[in-house]
Amino acid sequence: MTIAVLLAADGAAWESDLIAAFSSGRHDVIVTRRCVDVVELLALAAAGQGSVALISGSLRRLDADAVDRLLAAAVVPVGMVARADTQAEQRLRAMGIEYVVPDDAEPAVIAGVLTEAVERQADPGRSCSEARFGDPVRSMSVSIPPGPPDAEAVASRAGRRGTVVAVWGATGAPGRTTVAVQLSDELSRLGAATLLVDADVYGAAVGAVLGLLDESPGLAAACRHATAGRLDAELLAGLCWQLSNHLRVLTGIPLASRWPELRPAAVESVLAAARILAEFTVVDCGFNLETDEELSFDTLAPRRNAATLAVLESADVVIAVGAADPIGMQRLVRALADLQDLQPAAPVWVVLNRVRRTVVPGDVIAELTGAMRRFAGRDPVALLPYDLESLDAALVTGRSLAEARPNGPLRAELVKLAASVAGL
Repeated sequence: MTIAVLLAADGAAWESDLIAAFSSGRHDVIVTRRCVDVVELLALAAAGQGSVALISGSLRRLDADAVDRLLAAAVVPVGMVARADTQAEQRLRAMGIEYVVPDDAEPAVIAGVLTEAVERQADPGRSCSEARFGDPVRSMSVSIPPGPPDAEAVASRAGRRGTVVAVWGATGAPGRTTVAVQLSDELSRLGAATLLVDADVYGAAVGAVLGLLDESPGLAAACRHATAGRLDAELLAGLCWQLSNHLRVLTGIPLASRWPELRPAAVESVLAAARILAEFTVVDCGFNLETDEELSFDTLAPRRNAATLAVLESADVVIAVGAADPIGMQRLVRALADLQDLQPAAPVWVVLNRVRRTVVPGDVIAELTGAMRRFAGRDPVALLPYDLESLDAALVTGRSLAEARPNGPLRAELVKLAASVAGL
């Protein structure tokens, strides 16, 4: 089988020699097109002109979004960097390029990498051949230079993998943001390093709930750095609000019209850095799970719900929030069916919010639990009472329930939920 290669060398010195070697026919690899820039590379990939792209590490405008588009077109990107240039290698790997080879490697070695990349794309379960070209798949490495006080704390977590908790729910404002904010606060009060991320592309409100300025860079800035391959845990910490010793907040987009800035590849990179920065990353998600690309002829067009889908795919736990009333329960049951169609790998925990006796006849807990078991096949892990007085006291001062009403009934249930998430 001959491998069709798209070459984007950006005028590198090794380009002509490599083309000549591949043209000899000895390596089962042929260069179908030489691309002058990223735009031409993506166009040829979408047209099916190649199965693998050999890309120079210095190619201009190469970012995580371009890598994501190549993978969407079933073209495997392979990076080419100068030997011992670890910074360029880390940048490519942060963009999502798993295969990186030195530019002084023999043509036979490079051809082996390209062949292995294509074969592994066709068979994801195939293991990588380290004998051929070393270790092509490594997790994102984070370089922590000395400097700010956060550097030592970040470095201490560099070898650990934090937990991502996605707080999601049906349409109709069932209380996703309230649960995300209070859960993050309670996890931090258990002594765990916690990061709260607002990834709602329809109505980001975490900053407003906590009394923070909307003008802060937040998630949009983190995604820009991730797209350029510059994001690491320390830089992510610098973009966050530090609310306490154990709680950071990454605010969302202030205007819903800015949703195209939250590309899925960038969001995944942000969460990868967040796992190093924090023990628990709690993400407030949007409600919509529709795959917009299926409604469009251009499958490479930006997708508004892609950020939510990326968070759900990356999460270790999904907390599905629903309002405990007839309308909210109906919406939650239907939304859980849509979530099941996505087949998330993470377990789904159902949390019923705004539990009150006035809309549920009989034994409230028994009725709500029985309804969820009957119509969704799930038992709720928490039933949060409708403590409007405590919520108002917290909202008007921009504080958490633990600060505004530490002895309220809602806070007591949220403490239990946080302990369950933390495994206590």
